[in-house]
Amino acid sequence: MSRRKKALPEPGNARELAVRVLTDIENRQAYSNLELKRVLEQTKLLHRDKALATELVYGTISRLYTLDWMLAQFVNQPLDKLEGWARNLLRISFYQLTYLDRIPAHAVVHEAVEIAKVWGHKGVAGMVNGVLRNRLRHPERVDIPADLPPVERIALVHSHPKWMVEEWLRRFGEVETENMCAANNQPPRLSLRANVLRATRDELIAQIEKQATDAEVEPSMIAPEGVIASDVGNIAELPAYTSGSCTVQDESSMLVARALAPEAGMRVLDMCAAPGGKTTHIAELMGNKGQIIALDVHPHKIKLIEANAFRLGISIIRARHGDARDAAHLLAGETFDRILVDAPCTGLGVIRRKPDIKWYKWQEDARSISEIQYEILCAASRLAAPGSKIVYSTCTVQPEENIELVRRFLAGHPEWELDKSLIQDMPRALQEKYPTLVEGYVQILPHHFHTDGFFISRLKMKQ
Repeated sequence: MSRRKKALPEPGNARELAVRVLTDIENRQAYSNLELKRVLEQTKLLHRDKALATELVYGTISRLYTLDWMLAQFVNQPLDKLEGWARNLLRISFYQLTYLDRIPAHAVVHEAVEIAKVWGHKGVAGMVNGVLRNRLRHPERVDIPADLPPVERIALVHSHPKWMVEEWLRRFGEVETENMCAANNQPPRLSLRANVLRATRDELIAQIEKQATDAEVEPSMIAPEGVIASDVGNIAELPAYTSGSCTVQDESSMLVARALAPEAGMRVLDMCAAPGGKTTHIAELMGNKGQIIALDVHPHKIKLIEANAFRLGISIIRARHGDARDAAHLLAGETFDRILVDAPCTGLGVIRRKPDIKWYKWQEDARSISEIQYEILCAASRLAAPGSKIVYSTCTVQPEENIELVRRFLAGHPEWELDKSLIQDMPRALQEKYPTLVEGYVQILPHHFHTDGFFISRLKMKQ
């Protein structure tokens, strides 16, 4: 039993903050991005310390399986027998020693021991000191054996659950699986979408370069309105952002509105709209002319859609609360020229943004959520006007949520078919890479363009 009964001290530096966040995530089963954001907003640490804490939290969660395997080579008891904060202190220390070359090893050990002295007792500090110094004396013990079977090797090298690696090996093969797992551990780039109602992409790039003198900005190679930016500071304070010239959106996500091919004056339904990124993109492509109904099941997210539309100067979006599965009842008597079903999913295409997804998503999740996806797609079909088109998309890589679900829908709805003209509305880079576009769908994997993994398909009524 632990000798320490007092609450954890308030974090005084980046490493303490990282340990605190990781421990709270475990204790509360909280999402890492939300918990980290909450703690960072409360702390008075300098920007560089916040950046280090962020890297330690996300890096440790991303590499959790590998770090625990390494720790097991040096800790003489099961890791779950350690106090949570002590286990996480060792994890962030091993992460620094293994993956962050810029931090001297002696500084890692010293800081960890000092934290252990304050947060625990002499015995814990001695254990931390012994484990870390032993790690420095025997670096060969953290070398992952090269002769492991592919599943175990990829799982350990790239820190993914074995079930996930095994499934992806079966689906995608060894090369694609390993590249995808490696990409999932890379931090995402900041991608912005130019609001064409207020600025062209070139004008946005010029604005950012003028407003953030250290910024590096380049056009996206796959998204016509996309911009990749770095060193821009707090994006929420950048004038180009506050004035509505751009919004934050992943490049793959920007392709969804393009696939929908909306036109000015159309009636459009976005079935699962919050927070409104794709909805507002659709409105921009329509020149803010027509009508968009933005439906979302979470009442508190309706204001997010409205706030995003207001900042971007968009007036044609009408946000409504409702379950997309009941859309045919909620919108009885209405029909739409274009319908977007950006369905709720397991999110296994955005692991680089939400690394904890790897550890709490299970195979059963894909099977259960696919039923919800199917119901939403069926509801969308009942609201389609003659000659309309439906885009079905997800931010996952699981076929049972993607092409297999679309084929199931088509089998039960013979009046619909995949739209083979989708390729005409996709950028050249995608046309050259994905032969399935001529069939009406595309599966983008995270390592293909260093973007989120995304599935996009377009359906149309048969003539």
